[in-house]
Amino acid sequence: MKKIFANGTDEAAFLADLKKRSGETNKKVTEVVSEIIENVKENGDEAVKNYTLKFDGNLPQYYEVPREVINDALTEADQDFVNALLNAQANIADFHQKQVEQSFISPKENGVILGQRIRGLERVGLYVPGGTAAYPSSVLMNAIPAKIAGVKEIIMVTPPLKDGTPNKDILVAAAICGVDRIFLSGGAQAIAALAYGTEEIPKCDKIVGPGNIYVATAKKLLYGVVDIDMIAGPSEILVIADETADPKFAAADLMSQAEHDVLASAIMVTTSEKLADETIKEIDRQKEYLSRKSIIEKSLEDYGAIIIADSRERCVELANEIAPEHLEVLMKDPFELLGSLDNAGSIFLGNYASEPLGDYFAGPNHVLPTSGTARFFSPLGVASFTKRTSYTYYTEEALREAKDDIVLIAEREGLTAHANAIKVRFED
Repeated sequence: MKKIFANGTDEAAFLADLKKRSGETNKKVTEVVSEIIENVKENGDEAVKNYTLKFDGNLPQYYEVPREVINDALTEADQDFVNALLNAQANIADFHQKQVEQSFISPKENGVILGQRIRGLERVGLYVPGGTAAYPSSVLMNAIPAKIAGVKEIIMVTPPLKDGTPNKDILVAAAICGVDRIFLSGGAQAIAALAYGTEEIPKCDKIVGPGNIYVATAKKLLYGVVDIDMIAGPSEILVIADETADPKFAAADLMSQAEHDVLASAIMVTTSEKLADETIKEIDRQKEYLSRKSIIEKSLEDYGAIIIADSRERCVELANEIAPEHLEVLMKDPFELLGSLDNAGSIFLGNYASEPLGDYFAGPNHVLPTSGTARFFSPLGVASFTKRTSYTYYTEEALREAKDDIVLIAEREGLTAHANAIKVRFED
């Protein structure tokens, strides 16, 4: 990993280069995905199945996974794995239950009644990668808040394995979370099917879940036809640390994100050059027994760095500038800094709040803003699956009292029909 001293120039140059990794989607990918979307829009399930045959080499055993297959996956699964998912589910549900917003009504003394109604979306599509990149934890993190929000139906799409069957770990997680229907389809064609609806796959109001560049591009192009969770970039972690941090922990946590992808970013900002040197040694030692060593090395070489700052305050400034997906605070009295850390998807405080705890188990959502968008985006949560409608009731007398102000503003804007709609109610 590069070692950079924060002098106002060197770290700025590194961070500028870092931003380039999340550039515009490849033009060729966009052209391919646009063609797929149009074909699915016009030809529905036939197009979806033809793309499955084209990209996967054969059609799955079934298009929609039968309910008995889902139930059998749960009953036949390793009980320790099931128990681990159930424990994670309990934590995730407990955290997200606290996010539930209440509708409200606000009556006034003059007879005016104002209010807001909150309710869950009708139907949500959940994309889950298949094969070796199958993540049952993503099923939990997306489906649980959707259910708590009151979403009436969750439709999952996931690519089949090479033998045409679904990934059983994904089915187990889906069964535990109460996913309603599962279709064996992946890629941009599955996203298009969820957005427009086909003869068999129902049209959804929102699509959530991770995927490759084709999936991400399809979601981006279809935003507006359907809502989406976010346009996610490569995974990232920032560790801010002082001399009290354990270099073994820091090294392990940095590599836990570097292993995701060669484009992943793992950065440490520290007040201790000694810690920086020891962390680099620990990375060299620990990576030798990790299965994704080559990915880790490439990620750290291209997008990793240890930045040495002169104070805790400078560490916080850099953290807010980077606005990372995951932020670990390996510092003395970490809660003292919490109020100053404004830009991060999820913050992990202290030596024993390792980032993978958040990926799988603790409760806060692991679907987080990336590429600096934590400056203005929030993690996936219950509110992501709700819609709000406001309502207004005015009596004649209440409107009479307000009419002159309304008419004045409308006429100042040149919208005389707006003004007229108020004035006609009080003409003799």
